[in-house]
Amino acid sequence: MSVGDSSWKILEMESLNTRFSAWTPFSNKSLNRQLFQERVALISHWFDLWTHKQRQEFLFTILLRCTKSQLRFVQDWFSERTQVARVDFSTVLPRFISLHIFSFLNPKDLCAAAQVSWPWKFLTEQDCLWMPKCIKFGWFLPYTPTDNEYGAWKRHYIACVSNLDWLTPREAAALYGTLNEPKAEDEELQERQREKCLRKIIWEKIALHKKELFKVRPPWVTGTCCSRLLKSKYQPHLSQTVRDRVGLHEALEKQLVLASKEALPKQSNVSGSYPYPLLSKKKTWHGVSQNDDSSSYASQLHVIIISSRIPAYEMVVDSLKAGVISVVCEHGGMTLESLLYLIGKALQGRKAQSIGILSDGDSREINLLQGYKIGIKNLLRPEVRDFWEKLGSLVATKEEGGHVDLFVPLGASEAGIEVLSQLSQLTGTFFTAPTGIATGSYQHILSDWLGPQQAGPPPSIYFNEAKLQMWSNLTDFLEDALKSVRRELRPLFKELQKGISGRMIGQFMFDSMSMTSILNNQDIAQALADGLMELSKENSDRPLEFLACFLLKKCSKDEGNVILTKCDLKETLDLFTKERNIIEDNSQDTESSLNKSDLDFEVLLKLERKLQRDSADKRTSAARELLQSERKYVQMLEIVRDVYVRPLRAALASNRAILSAANIQIIFSDILQILNLNRQFLDNLRDRLQEWSSAHCVGEIFIKFGGQLNTYTNFFNNYPVVLKTIEKCREMTPAFRAFLKRHDKSTVTKMLSLPELLLFPSRRFDEYVNLLYALRLHTAAEHVDRGDLTTAIGQIKKYKGYVDQMKENIRMKEQLSDIQRIIWGCPTLFEIKRYLIRVQDVVQLHCCDEEISFSLRLYEQIRDLSFFLFNDALLVSSRGISHTPFERTSKTTYQFIASVALHRLLIEDIPDSKYVKNAFILQGPKCEWICATEVEDDKFLWLSVLQNAIKSSMDK
Repeated sequence: MSVGDSSWKILEMESLNTRFSAWTPFSNKSLNRQLFQERVALISHWFDLWTHKQRQEFLFTILLRCTKSQLRFVQDWFSERTQVARVDFSTVLPRFISLHIFSFLNPKDLCAAAQVSWPWKFLTEQDCLWMPKCIKFGWFLPYTPTDNEYGAWKRHYIACVSNLDWLTPREAAALYGTLNEPKAEDEELQERQREKCLRKIIWEKIALHKKELFKVRPPWVTGTCCSRLLKSKYQPHLSQTVRDRVGLHEALEKQLVLASKEALPKQSNVSGSYPYPLLSKKKTWHGVSQNDDSSSYASQLHVIIISSRIPAYEMVVDSLKAGVISVVCEHGGMTLESLLYLIGKALQGRKAQSIGILSDGDSREINLLQGYKIGIKNLLRPEVRDFWEKLGSLVATKEEGGHVDLFVPLGASEAGIEVLSQLSQLTGTFFTAPTGIATGSYQHILSDWLGPQQAGPPPSIYFNEAKLQMWSNLTDFLEDALKSVRRELRPLFKELQKGISGRMIGQFMFDSMSMTSILNNQDIAQALADGLMELSKENSDRPLEFLACFLLKKCSKDEGNVILTKCDLKETLDLFTKERNIIEDNSQDTESSLNKSDLDFEVLLKLERKLQRDSADKRTSAARELLQSERKYVQMLEIVRDVYVRPLRAALASNRAILSAANIQIIFSDILQILNLNRQFLDNLRDRLQEWSSAHCVGEIFIKFGGQLNTYTNFFNNYPVVLKTIEKCREMTPAFRAFLKRHDKSTVTKMLSLPELLLFPSRRFDEYVNLLYALRLHTAAEHVDRGDLTTAIGQIKKYKGYVDQMKENIRMKEQLSDIQRIIWGCPTLFEIKRYLIRVQDVVQLHCCDEEISFSLRLYEQIRDLSFFLFNDALLVSSRGISHTPFERTSKTTYQFIASVALHRLLIEDIPDSKYVKNAFILQGPKCEWICATEVEDDKFLWLSVLQNAIKSSMDK
């Protein structure tokens, strides 16, 4: 090779040197330019073929590789070719549009926007933006801003927020827990994996369950029957670690909760035993001891069920006769099934001659338990119907004289009579109830009862009538007195059964009131009055001897013994001779009348006359009772006007004011308007009843009265403010305190205070409804007044529901406030429609070895717990006892542990063994509690109520 060729090759290789690319010439500029353009064209062609997302990725990659100078070049290029408008919309758009835009911001963003510019600050601090945000939380300005005042609502919002004691959700959950646990992240892929894993676990448990059933099943028993007996032992138990790992889906978790609830032992095998240990273990419910001699002692067995909702129920328990079995049931925290359990345990396999039910209610329905208002609408619900059928099987048959006595005035309305009729048809047992018009507290109990009473009126079967009458007359006052007595004596009686402690408290109250002396004095006073009446008729010359002989004769009548004394025997014989002559004359007249006519015809004639009288007399008596009760009601309202209002206004007019005019207006204006309304109503009733006949009407008067009930609405809305004003004036004004001390609880005010007198309007609507139902019951279907009575009943009943709802809301709020106060560290419990169902004390256990079977597991006690069951959540707290030096009583303290929503709570039964009794497991999303009750009854009642609460919570 020549030297020229070698030099040419060296130059060619130098020209082909590349930078950053093996194909871009470094020295040959023309070739470099040509190759660059070709490659740009190629990339542009590829760019046109790419999708929108690919183009974005390519641009993003290119821009990431650019230097600052190159990015600045791109920016300048865009600024030259695309003009970007930098205009503040708040300065261009109308003000109302700008305010509408800012209204979508939250308070934090509004404060940030106020720092942008002066126009934005002016707009974002307008009251129209901040006022709705304050009102949403109930924060109202205590004054009216002036026209020139600026930003008042924003400053008020910031001041309110600054005073709040708040925690972040994470801090609150770590410190208190939460009633509604937040869901885990629900990504689609994770959800599917969780559901798949959960299904796999459930299928494995079901397969294991069937396998175990097949092993233990006797050859003559079907798997279905055996599964019911073994369900508690082989129930699937989802451990806490598995539950956390799976992160249960809401729908599947609901199915698991329902499955755990259904897996609990039923009434026949809770804790591995029958609920009625002394009953024969037959398959039917009628296994309540079917002995042949049951009828021989059934006539001596009477059972009375007393609800704790009855005011001063302890006094009722102490009024029972000897031999009557009492069952005191909690109105809240019980189910119909648990009530049957208590009745069956009290009967101990025997049949009762009669069962009485003394509970709250009216003339249409029975308020037996919390959530069970039994009336014509829900009588045929499965659980209600099952309860009455089983209750009827515990009573002697109608042929044997068995009956069920409902101490609720169902006989005073058509709906109540229909309820009694359906109950009798449903159970085959005779049901009876009082027919009285319940205008007193519970005085309808002592009125006439439906149907024949072979053994006397039902109150005389169960109660000492003197004590019962005293209780029915003073119910409200006794309840107020018993509140303080319960507070002092309940800690001493907490270990006793509710019926025993109630009887002891009732006996204490009767002894404190010296009821024995009062009743004896009443008998003596009545005997003396009868003796003086006889003395006035005889005009005897020796009145003291006559009176002494009369009293001795009356004493011998009462005791059944004849007592001989040194009194004038002639006068005594004269008295006996007169009475014997009267008796003989009456017997002769009776014999002659019976000889003249047939006995059956006489009975039919009397029945016909009685029915004819009832059609008009009962309606007349109901109308007169309405007038009489309205007169008493107006008199009580007039006491407020005469005793309190007039002296206060007179003192104000004489420049010796006890209260200011504003306070007098706040306290008494609404009650005076009610007085005027009811005085007008009373005048209309009096005018109508002056010439009363069966054709007259009162329904139109009630309809007119019902159209003016807004006066009562104002009173009830302002009622809490009135009570607070009275208390404030009592504390701040010595003259008003002395004024109330002179007039409260005096003979003029019927021994009532001013707040007690203000209670009468709230109680009057119950009486109105009962009286209207009684009037309609005794009004013929073709009567003109029947339609108006039905309309009036609808008006008054609707307003009564409004008043009852207000009472219930206040009661629930006070109950939640008390619970929150006694539990240390308790989160806020106030929620809409939340109420307490039951409180159960248990001990928490720890299993030493969970790998072995239930029958061999050993447990140790960790601490005492208390469960507070609400209608939507279960609150768990630890329970401790603190003692005071030199005192015998102790104080119970509570510490908050956790709270679980009911729809996320699993229940599992632990069968009884020789190592543990009455145990069960409650499992929440994060915690698990192995618990045990002290007695078997508490476990059955607690699990029954808890299952019912979970079912109700999941049905919502």
